[in-house]
Amino acid sequence: MKGNAMRIRAFFLVAAASLMAHAAIAAVQTAPNGFVVRHEVMLNAPPAKVYETLLAVGTWWDPAHTYSGDSKNLSIDARAGGCFCERLADGGGVEHMRVVYLATGKALRMSGGLGPLQGSGLAGAMTWGLAPSGSGTKLQLTYSVGGFMEGGFDKMAPAVEDMLGHQVARLKLLVDTGSPVPKQP
Repeated sequence: MKGNAMRIRAFFLVAAASLMAHAAIAAVQTAPNGFVVRHEVMLNAPPAKVYETLLAVGTWWDPAHTYSGDSKNLSIDARAGGCFCERLADGGGVEHMRVVYLATGKALRMSGGLGPLQGSGLAGAMTWGLAPSGSGTKLQLTYSVGGFMEGGFDKMAPAVEDMLGHQVARLKLLVDTGSPVPKQP
């Protein structure tokens, strides 16, 4: 019995360590003049595949966080000066962010304000960093926003952290399972 108990305990310790190695890390830092959001997660694919999937934003971004209600209207023009844009009905559109730096398979940096941040006097820099880690990829998303926002950043920063965490989770699910939404039991 003692041997079985030790094996079971060892199994759970290994399982817990494995889960911790693949768990997402999230953080938000708020100041009177802005905020920084960070998400870090491990994906079960090489950086080249993660980068390719990242650029195909319309396949994983949640449609609830679009103006059109359809993620297929989103695109990233993967070049310096390219647009992270959304097509709207009747020829309209939204520039969510502008691509300012690309390092194929390693990083994508964009500038701009997402969603409700666009209407304030803000500047934002979003960096998606990818690094090989074992047989997978360590992905780190950092979004730094500064400037003036009526009412301050105390309520907005956690909402942005939550929304971006949701997008990172959908990207991870798509890369790891082939679907951006969890499979129903």
